[in-house]
Order: sequence, then structure tokens, then C-alpha cells
Amino acid sequence: MKEFHVENRRNVAEKMKEGSLMILFAGEAPKKSADAVYDFTPNRNFYYMTGIDEEQVILVLEKKAGEVLEHLFIKRRDPVMVKWVGESISEEKAKEVSGVEDIRFLDTFDAYLHQSIAKESLERIYLDLEKDNFNSLEVVGSRFAKMIREKYPQVRIKNIYNEICALRVFKSPEEIALMRKAIAITKDGIEALMKNTKAGMKENQLEAHFNFVLKSQGVKDFAFTTICAAGQNATVLHYVANNQEVKDGDLVLLDLGAQYGYYSADISRTFPVNGRFTERQRVFYDLVLKAHDAVLDMLKPGVPFTRINEVVHEIYAKELKSLGLIEKDEEVRKYYYHNTSHFLGLDTHDVGRRDLVLEEGMVLTVEPGLYIEEEGIGIRLENDILITKDGMENLSKDILIRPEDVEAFLATRA
Repeated sequence: MKEFHVENRRNVAEKMKEGSLMILFAGEAPKKSADAVYDFTPNRNFYYMTGIDEEQVILVLEKKAGEVLEHLFIKRRDPVMVKWVGESISEEKAKEVSGVEDIRFLDTFDAYLHQSIAKESLERIYLDLEKDNFNSLEVVGSRFAKMIREKYPQVRIKNIYNEICALRVFKSPEEIALMRKAIAITKDGIEALMKNTKAGMKENQLEAHFNFVLKSQGVKDFAFTTICAAGQNATVLHYVANNQEVKDGDLVLLDLGAQYGYYSADISRTFPVNGRFTERQRVFYDLVLKAHDAVLDMLKPGVPFTRINEVVHEIYAKELKSLGLIEKDEEVRKYYYHNTSHFLGLDTHDVGRRDLVLEEGMVLTVEPGLYIEEEGIGIRLENDILITKDGMENLSKDILIRPEDVEAFLATRA
């Protein structure tokens, strides 16, 4: 992956102007309580540019006199901390992983920054200033920007977030390979969960079978909090309590995924606890699957991203009317209240604007659902799709989805 990160830096450096720095921060695990902290996960744009997953590391790209210089600032080895938490990344390892040759120490960063600004007429600094909404919490880049504006008001601050994200929309062969691995592990976890499901268990007991498989295969973290929802709970889109009893006759809705090398799988499946769909459950399952398949049939370069959701709504409007559930097209939202697709990659809900047109190399989910609250039926079917030169590849095609295959698999349970 080293060459992948080198190429990413090269592409981003082309967006920088002369006389500028780009500074990206790995981040740091936030405090939880007392002396406990949350698990650390690297800033995804920093990781995309370096491949390093250690706290507090700083990447600097320096563009001047027609060339780009690269620097990595890492923690200096502390023998005491080594005894408590283990070794931090070494200079040699940092070079090997990132491809950055100039490795420096964090305690020299402030002096380097001052030298660059005060003595070398630095004009601008590019930072990752990601912000989801007006009230979202400050990221490291935003706090750093405030400090720069206070100490060096002559320097212009520019946001590089959108430029990096535009590159991340297109997945390299290395990234796709990691996603295939995440999906394959997710498949194993789903099958273990389904095979061990019995009426009377709790949802979190089902979830434990999935977790065991992932941890057994070296997964450090999940792509997101697992949804394992039975019966009425499956009509709640982001139900994550997973603490209720699974009853005979229920459908179980799964929305889950492994994260491998920081790349995510995102899969949804729905299956009957007792191994057989009821006639009514099968009606809605077949409808969701029909919408899912219709989307897959139309995916190819040139299709507007927004068209995906429109196709599902058109199918649902027609079929739900024939079933007597709705009278008007807009009433579909009563039973289907999310979008069909999102991009997938280093983030589960990955970067990428919804006004884009599909192009080769994009990876996205297809996840239509139906939620009939009054009947306690919730169904979602989701696959991870790679847009290819002439169409698409279903990266998760090996995970059971056809109702007859699901029932046949469940019939093998002891």
C-alpha cells in the first residue's frame, strides 16, 4: 500500500499553490472518564495519505520553488511509556508504511512551523476542516486553524477537505481488495449468526456469534454498530439496543459489517427465525428484492446517483398501491424512509456528493427496505457494489439473499 499513499499525496499536492503547507493530523483518542479514553481511530484523510494509524502523528506537505517536500512528525521514543503501552512507531516503520523519507519528531514541530511562516514567507496553510453541520464539534484542524489565525494573522487558511474527498470517491485496486476481505469476513459472521439462531434467544446473543467470527479473523473494529433487530424492532431504522427476545415467527433484520484495514463492509440481510417465511413476509421480501435487483440492473457509468432512489420509489409506489397499503405515490415514505445508496470505503457512509454521476471505480451500497410497523415486519437487503467500465460488480454476491437459498441454509441448522 505504500505506493498508494505516495500517489495520494502526489495528487493532493497538485491542488496546492506555491508557498504553502498542507498539515494533516492523525488525531488522538478522546477522554472517556477518569483515566479511560475511547479507542483511537485515525482521521481517515490522514490515513488515506499516510497509511499510519498511530495517535498524534502529523503529516506536512511543503510546496515551494516548484517542488514538494514531505515531512512526518512522530512521537520520540519514551522508554517509560514503552513499558506501559508498548512501542510507538519508529522512524524506519514510518518510512516503510508511508513512503515519506523525512521523519522528524513532534517536539520539533512548533519550531519548524515558525521557521516556515516567519522566515520563509509562507502564504497559506491547507487544513482538513471537515464540518458536517453548523453545530458539529470542532476537529483538530479547526482548533489548529484558530491558533494560526491568532499567532500568524498574515497566513491564509484554506480547506483541503473537499479536494481529498473527491479523490477518495474513486477506489484503487488496493482499496477494493481490502473491501473484498471485509465483505468475506462479514459473510462468515452472518452465516454463523444465522446458523445459531433459535427462538427464545436475545438479539445480543445472536450478535455475539457474528462478533466472535470477526474477532477470530483479526478484525479490530466493526464498520459501525451492529443492528440485530427482530420483529417490531426491525421497523426502527437504526435500532441498536439488541436486547430483546427473538420469537418464533419473527423476521430478524441484520445491518452489519466488518472493517478490515480501515475499509468497511456494509451488508443487510433479513431472515425468518424459524427457517420459513410466512406468506405475508414473503410478499414484502420479494418486493424489496425486486427493487434491489432493478437497481443492480441499471447501475453503470453515466447514471445519476439520485436516479437510484427514484427507481426504488417508482417500484414501491406501484406495488404498494396494488397491495392496498397506499393510494398516492408520496405515501411510499410511510413504509420506506431512507435512501437506497451511499458511498462506501474508509467510512461506512463514505465521502461523495449525492449530485454525482456514477463513474468507474466508485463503490456504493444498494439497500432498499420496507418497514410495515403495523404488521411488525421490517426488511432490508443491502449489497456492496463496484461500478465497472461497462456496468457493475456485486462485491457481496456470495452472501445469501434469495429467499429459497436463505430457507435452504436455515434448514441445515442442528
